[in-house]
Amino acid sequence: MPPPAEPALAPPLVRPPEGTVVPIGTAPEGAVADPVTHLVAVGLREPDRLALIVEKTGKTVATTPLPGHLRHLQLAAPGGPVLVPGENSDQLFTVALPSGTVTSAVRTGSSPHDATQAANGLVFAANENGRDVAVIRDARVVHTFTDVTQPAGLAATGDLVGLVDVRQNDLTLYDTATLTRVARLPAGDGPTHVVADRRGHLDVIDTRGGALLTYDPAGRRQLSRLDLPGTPYGVTYDDIRDRLWVTLTATNELVGIDLTAAEPRVITRIPTVRQPNTVTVDITTGTLAVTGTTDGVLQLLTPSRP
Repeated sequence: MPPPAEPALAPPLVRPPEGTVVPIGTAPEGAVADPVTHLVAVGLREPDRLALIVEKTGKTVATTPLPGHLRHLQLAAPGGPVLVPGENSDQLFTVALPSGTVTSAVRTGSSPHDATQAANGLVFAANENGRDVAVIRDARVVHTFTDVTQPAGLAATGDLVGLVDVRQNDLTLYDTATLTRVARLPAGDGPTHVVADRRGHLDVIDTRGGALLTYDPAGRRQLSRLDLPGTPYGVTYDDIRDRLWVTLTATNELVGIDLTAAEPRVITRIPTVRQPNTVTVDITTGTLAVTGTTDGVLQLLTPSRP
């Protein structure tokens, strides 16, 4: 079985990045923008911490020290809290907005990598090295799935949660009401991330395969494949504009993908900072934030609509 897919190492910049670039700290990776407070939460290292950054100015207004590296961040709901897996601490934290206060810490298992909150309030945490997925209610683990090899990205849609396994190269679907696995679908050559769109579809980034794969989880089937040369990695979804944004780490680019047509299509390309491992969008303003992991920076931009 091949090793998990990884982002390409940052090449030199060919074009200057668009928007505003601000220094924020060492190795930023993992970011989520809140449409209520207009803060961007970003994971930083040396020391490990969560930074809260004003989207409009790039100013850091709060930092929260946390044990363990942070790789993926999601909002439990608009306005927060932020779901913060601490990979080296084996804990999932919730961090309030705008204060940055830690409101809970749950020991989920070995190396929690990503977490998502389902519509019924259950939180699913993917324990990458633990080879399992913990289900959390009221700050305690109530169920554990052990049917995975190396769980990574998670996304919730309706009464389902989708999980990509970076060793098995598949997409697993869990029923959040019955806490059962209901499907396992092939997901390309090296999936890493998944998001849900407003149709209830799941959009998977196949990093090694260089593609976007779209699934209908209710129908348990793949709908489409869009080639994305350049090592696609980070992804975010703007449900107001019905647009996916995907980073290409081999070319330092961000591509905008329109989902309004019958098939997803690339409609814009934007130069980014180096090593754009993560992208997030404030859906109320359309502002994008891209982490430049190599240089310790955050790129903020509001693209014009083509």
